Amino acid sequence: MASRKLPKEVQRMFDQYVHNNVRRLKRDDALVMFEKEFEMTPEQAAQIFDSFDKDRNGIMSIWEFEQFYHCVGNGAHAMVESFQKMDTDNSGKLDMDEAREGLKKINFGERQLTDKEIEFFLKNSLDENNLIDLGHFANLLFRLKVYEKKTSAKN
Repeated sequence: MASRKLPKEVQRMFDQYVHNNVRRLKRDDALVMFEKEFEMTPEQAAQIFDSFDKDRNGIMSIWEFEQFYHCVGNGAHAMVESFQKMDTDNSGKLDMDEAREGLKKINFGERQLTDKEIEFFLKNSLDENNLIDLGHFANLLFRLKVYEKKTSAKN
């Protein structure tokens, strides 16, 4: 099994924003990091922070950042770009129709997702307003990657 440890260059990225050698970033510092290092808008950075601040304490721990990195990794730019393409009304969130249409266009291994698979993943990604923000989208893509690996291994 592959190690889930952060690559050194990613660790250095996080550490650039740390104060007093404490491996935690206050919300404002984490937002700056997401904006600069991953080219996110302030709104996108806030959505990512809110999704990965698991204990809701307003601080991004190294563990929480590690979860973000393993979920999105070096693909953060591509994830943001995909999200923006799907967000046809530029609302900053995907409604069911935008998400459904966008997922139909994603190649999933050597095939596309079935309607049943799309509905399953969407149902488990919506917020209380039946929308998907960038943070939920990151989690959705991660679940799709895991699912793809499992279905590929069965074949």
